[in-house]
Amino acid sequence: MVVGVLETVQSVETRIADKLGPQRFNTWFKNSTRLEFVGGCMRIIAPNLFVSEWIERNFSTTICEAAKDVTGQDFSLVFALDPKLAKQLGRKQPDRQAEFAANNPERLARQQRRLGPAQPAYPLRGRLDDFVVGASNQLAFTASCEVAQNPAKTLNNPLFIHGGCGLGKTHLLQGICNRIRETHPQTTWRYVSGEEFTNDYICSVKSHEESAFRERYRNLDVLVIDDVHFFANKRATQEEFLHTLKAIETAGKQIVLASDAPPKMIGHFSEMLISRFLSGRVVRIESPDLEVRANVLRDQAKRLGVEVSDAVIQKIAERLCSNIRELNGALLNVVAQAQLTKQPITLSLAERAIRDIVRQNAPVVMLSDIESIVTIFFGLTPPDLHTSRKSRPVALARGIVMYLARKHTEMSYPEIGRFMGKNHSTVILAERRIRQMLQQNANATWLTPAGPKERNVAVLMTEMEEQLGLGRKTEVA
Repeated sequence: MVVGVLETVQSVETRIADKLGPQRFNTWFKNSTRLEFVGGCMRIIAPNLFVSEWIERNFSTTICEAAKDVTGQDFSLVFALDPKLAKQLGRKQPDRQAEFAANNPERLARQQRRLGPAQPAYPLRGRLDDFVVGASNQLAFTASCEVAQNPAKTLNNPLFIHGGCGLGKTHLLQGICNRIRETHPQTTWRYVSGEEFTNDYICSVKSHEESAFRERYRNLDVLVIDDVHFFANKRATQEEFLHTLKAIETAGKQIVLASDAPPKMIGHFSEMLISRFLSGRVVRIESPDLEVRANVLRDQAKRLGVEVSDAVIQKIAERLCSNIRELNGALLNVVAQAQLTKQPITLSLAERAIRDIVRQNAPVVMLSDIESIVTIFFGLTPPDLHTSRKSRPVALARGIVMYLARKHTEMSYPEIGRFMGKNHSTVILAERRIRQMLQQNANATWLTPAGPKERNVAVLMTEMEEQLGLGRKTEVA
């Protein structure tokens, strides 16, 4: 059985490579991911959050098609993290990932341009009816329902939803689109990521089709853009996006946006864009409380078609607190162990599985959150911090991540270094440099596409800690 599963995984990987081509496969999959089958799900395990989200956003359809080609079955995808995979990455692989992200091929943009104005490039899975609601996300859910019911006829325009990774922002945005499609079939809408909007715009400029691009985006009833922080260091895209916002707002139409950070913490946004975002409603999704976590696990168990006792649900919900993806990954791990050992899902089996996940993933989730907040502010991506680049913005952002990781996680210098592709001495020096800047109450300066920036390090650190839900804990002496 195990040999058969391994052969199936290898065949799926070969099929993915055939579909994507050697360059994409070697950059994003070879030595970088691990595929597993758990029941009716296929789990894609990646070394860090950036790689996981990139694969989910860009290659989900390809992976599902490859799996069906090999097995003849449909699988739903689940993504998880395993920092041990970072050790297997080639020395230059993070550099290639960062370069690929900065110069993404225009295939998606060309696909998007060929589509009608109201159709996404891929199916939208999120539905408002499936969203688990609790105190941590009630405001965002209510605002989303109001927009879906009466687009552009409420105070939620523009609606800007922000919160950490894996808390349900994309689910809500896709749910809005699906609800509008069902209840307002004559309403024209468009759902894209910030990256897809950027690629589409760049491609239109290169092909001298700017007017067609504007026709697609400015004559909509509802424009929904996920990961809007992707625009942070792209001046031309920001200018075009600002004109798009003005056109849609002037026409009395609806705009919905989502980001991992609030508008003021996206460091390279223009003041005019930030002002536009703040003129509507800005809502935050917090980390899920115990009740929400337990209900999420119950829904996941139902989708997997397995029976899980309330005691097991409660144990997982109590031990894993950060985000929905981590919860679903933990339950999948419990189900996989039960299937592998042919044992029932008991509390003792679940406790063993959870213990491994907590020990392996808890600090990684925290470090991934830190990377996300810091890189968004500096207009970078996590792979930028893992590369050999030493420009001032990269070095400063890398140092802040390492400092916060040492302060707020239990990871050692070598563990942080391994996760970020550096040696432990680099982490020690980076932490020491940031600590000295805090003690001296110094300002940090760096260059952006919009010109030089300067910020007090202590103030910046406090704001980042607040976004991480850590409160005002920055040491200045």
